[in-house]
Amino acid sequence: MLLRTYISSFPQITSPLRLASLSPTSFHHRLSFRRHAVSSSTNPSPPPPPPPPPPPNSLPKPVRTVLFIPPGVDPEDITDKMILPESNIVIGPYAGHAQIKDVMFIKSSDRPKDCPKDGFPEFAILGRSNVGKSSLINALVRRKEVALTSKKPGKTQLINHFLVNKSWYIVDLPGYGFAKASESAKTDWSSFTKGYFLNRDTLVAVLLLIDASVPPQRIDLDCANWLGRNNVPLTFVFTKCDKTKGGKGAKPVENIKAFHDLISKNYKQPPPWIMTSSVTGLGRDGLLLHMSQLRNYWDN
Repeated sequence: MLLRTYISSFPQITSPLRLASLSPTSFHHRLSFRRHAVSSSTNPSPPPPPPPPPPPNSLPKPVRTVLFIPPGVDPEDITDKMILPESNIVIGPYAGHAQIKDVMFIKSSDRPKDCPKDGFPEFAILGRSNVGKSSLINALVRRKEVALTSKKPGKTQLINHFLVNKSWYIVDLPGYGFAKASESAKTDWSSFTKGYFLNRDTLVAVLLLIDASVPPQRIDLDCANWLGRNNVPLTFVFTKCDKTKGGKGAKPVENIKAFHDLISKNYKQPPPWIMTSSVTGLGRDGLLLHMSQLRNYWDN
């Protein structure tokens, strides 16, 4: 059973907290992740409360969208306190322990078949080069240089597995779209990364990072649409929500709204999304809590 099937059966309801609702779209992306079968005796505990919002001066203006409703939640019972700040994510009964106490680099692989085979659930972090992927990983684990941070886009060339709390993985994937890569390198990236998405049974979800400091990029939309067409579960993680490129142009919240407007043309059920900043810490605790409920549902 897939969570995407479960969630797509719910009606679309709009958060009362949030600015322009997304309309129904052309194909079903069933919100989900791969998971084990759930026993009929499963009785998850009540969800922990969402993390408190950051200080008012660090909060961007909110965006309205359709809510992501996890298993075990009746849409009629949703309250504002159940919605993670600056996201469309409802916290349900599968949310649990979200603290990272231990992280260890395990291995780098240049082929999906060489990835760890211990069966632990994993979250793949994917995004355009220079989107802040390594910075987000370092912010999540609260350790510097766990993932390599470089000013040279495309530095990550392998599938890198980091074991968290000796029970689940963060997977750092190569960034896509770096301008100085050769055509052969771009082809290799496409081939081995798509193979990972389609054949990795332990993949809980892809965290697709989108740079909120710039307008929507076609390469990000194409990547999201490919994942949707192939029923690969994903969460949009908007990065750099604390800044605007060069101090000019649209604000992050305006870029996020524009992205939602474009992606809604292909997604009948918008995926979960959350706003983050590795500088201010915006969204860190909420993202970890969201990952915990996905992981715990997959585990049962």
